[in-house]
Amino acid sequence: MARKGKANTDAVEILHRRFFQGKPDRLKELEEARANDQVAHKIYELRTSAGLTQAQLAKLIGTTASVICRLEDADYEGHSLGMLRRIGAALNQRVEIRFVPIRRPA
Repeated sequence: MARKGKANTDAVEILHRRFFQGKPDRLKELEEARANDQVAHKIYELRTSAGLTQAQLAKLIGTTASVICRLEDADYEGHSLGMLRRIGAALNQRVEIRFVPIRRPA
């Protein structure tokens, strides 16, 4: 059976079409997951660049290593601005918040 047009082999596009296209609730969940992942990754990146263990960073900001571990977990959803500021101050950084347009697939 002949197909019309070019078959799409881009896995990301196939997955997007199958699981997210036309499903605004799922797209919202995906954006939230991406944001949580970015925050977790940035905390990890800053901590390791400073040469600190989770326990050392925790001591600097007055918390426990298990809290730092949770903050570095991409699935964690409880990042607070206050905690991010404490981490930033301990690592000689300041927190900036930006609002950017949501990219909507065509």
